[in-house]
Amino acid sequence: MKKQILDRYSRTSDNEIIIDIFADKVADLYNNFDRNAPYVKKELDQDLVEYIIDSVGEIRKEDFVIQFRLKALTDANLSSRVKKSVQNYFLYLTELEYRERASMIRNSLVLLGIGILILCLSVIVNHKIADYGDILAHVFAEGLNVAAWVSLWNAIATFLINWPPHRKKTIMYERISKAKILFHEEAPSDQ
Repeated sequence: MKKQILDRYSRTSDNEIIIDIFADKVADLYNNFDRNAPYVKKELDQDLVEYIIDSVGEIRKEDFVIQFRLKALTDANLSSRVKKSVQNYFLYLTELEYRERASMIRNSLVLLGIGILILCLSVIVNHKIADYGDILAHVFAEGLNVAAWVSLWNAIATFLINWPPHRKKTIMYERISKAKILFHEEAPSDQ
């Protein structure tokens, strides 16, 4: 299956996969809402971002280049600014993922601390009511026990289930931000 996916892509002479992006002009690579901002500070078109992310996700650990095929020839200065804006945008996404991971770790540690405190309280309450026959006291003690384990499970689940996808995204965004970017002028087509 992976070979079929990789066969969809062209390769460079160095055997790097080419992620081809076709556009009429450089302005098509950016969102329209920040029209007056310089290219280095503009936000990339969301469809373009998703296409690059999906493509890199498909090729996994293969080496790749991003090639922009434009109808209008780009000068070296404009090409440099586009490269810098792609790099900046994916570094920005990397930073967002780092922040999200830090927030998850903080929340997980808080839940872990709360879980341990509730579990200690549960042990103390269970020890105090061991000889006490009141059913409400036993229900309260069991409720504390359940609350402690739920809190502990959420803390552990963050590391086992929620954290790895964010780490994977961070690695992918870093790879994209460091990718070689090429420009190619497309010959006008006769229609």
